[in-house]
Amino acid sequence: MAEELDAAGARDMLLAVSQALIDQTDVLTDADLAIGDGDHGIGMRRGFEAALEALKASEPDSAEAAFKATGMAILSNTGGAAGAVFGTLFRSGAKAFAAAGTVDGPGFAGFLEEGLAAVLKRGGVVEGQKTMVDALAPAARAARAAAGGGLKAATAAAAEGALQGVEASKAMIATTGKARSLGERSIGHPDPGAISISLILKAMRDFVAKA
Repeated sequence: MAEELDAAGARDMLLAVSQALIDQTDVLTDADLAIGDGDHGIGMRRGFEAALEALKASEPDSAEAAFKATGMAILSNTGGAAGAVFGTLFRSGAKAFAAAGTVDGPGFAGFLEEGLAAVLKRGGVVEGQKTMVDALAPAARAARAAAGGGLKAATAAAAEGALQGVEASKAMIATTGKARSLGERSIGHPDPGAISISLILKAMRDFVAKA
């Protein structure tokens, strides 16, 4: 079990995250077909395939650099709103690792908090609108509460917080994005972006638990 990841460890974790998202393309596509146009899975696959290649082709000298490279690949290749917000999450969240250069419990919580703040600013959304924020925000709060217990505790708490956020999103009415036109018909379906956040944090939790 790792309580701190250096640059190489951060890169390996992000490689695992990228592969996990690629493997779940069909899950994300099906979720988006229920309340959107079905392109979320394909877009996320493109973005994380690019991230996978970028990470394999480089040896980042810090955790910050590894997260920034991931964000740039997602931003440049995912397309649409998803590319903007998920790319922003990784690029802006990377600032949390600037001082230490490694990933530990408090730094990981900071990553989610920095990323959340940037996504809220860029997307112009708030919690409760049935977006990825509804998984990211509770994950950030949970990670901060658990950060003192180390990286394993912080990632586990974040993954659980995100999963609860996905469940909560089912009861929400979409008021932004493509699902907005469905109104109350969006009730009962989880938000695809929230599912993506949950998958990302689950992959991070699993990597840390095994490292």
